[in-house]
Amino acid sequence: MTLLLTFLPGLLILFYFVYSDRFKEPKKIILITFILGMVIGYPAGYLNHYVARFFSNGNIINDALVGGAFAGALVEEILKFLILYFYIFKQKEFNEPMDAIVYGVIVSLGFAINENYDYVYRVADTMGVLPWDMALGRSYSAIPTHAVCGVIMGFYFGQNFFIERGKSFSLALIIPIIIHGSYNFLLQFNLLYALIIIILAIIFSFYLYKVAREHQKVKDEEHEEKLN
Repeated sequence: MTLLLTFLPGLLILFYFVYSDRFKEPKKIILITFILGMVIGYPAGYLNHYVARFFSNGNIINDALVGGAFAGALVEEILKFLILYFYIFKQKEFNEPMDAIVYGVIVSLGFAINENYDYVYRVADTMGVLPWDMALGRSYSAIPTHAVCGVIMGFYFGQNFFIERGKSFSLALIIPIIIHGSYNFLLQFNLLYALIIIILAIIFSFYLYKVAREHQKVKDEEHEEKLN
């Protein structure tokens, strides 16, 4: 059951975005993107370790910022962004705004599921926490945070290339870093405040997802008119 709870929440969210897409993405690219998301977990772990080690000074505020905002959010969101830019952007199947959201979620949850396994089966023991409790806690906190950051990054990434050329590129990185970093930082002090960040981010991400869905609907109607 612990293993199931480790993987299932992330996979359910991933399948929702993949299968609710009006124009389905190739399974091969989905799988490669997911694997790449898992793979970047390893350099992220090393980079997070060295950033935290170098900049930590024992001050509770400083160390919460370093460990959460810089060693966590900054490193991880940049690595996810690089997958979108250097792999997804080059695919001919990347041809509409929703594609960026779908792949943003896939790469984020590939990373999150790998990270979750590490936390449940290694970090939990070092923290004196039961693996089940760690898996349960992360199922409604860390996993949704990675997912919504993937939606937001994907939305602005897609906007940049298909709607507002050059206007949304920086937002695709800045907003996920702010949300992820705020969640990590507040988690060091108060779980409730961190959960508020997640709830607000979920509401915002669903709004962005709805905008992208409306764009797909218009595209679908235009396609039907051409056929008729």
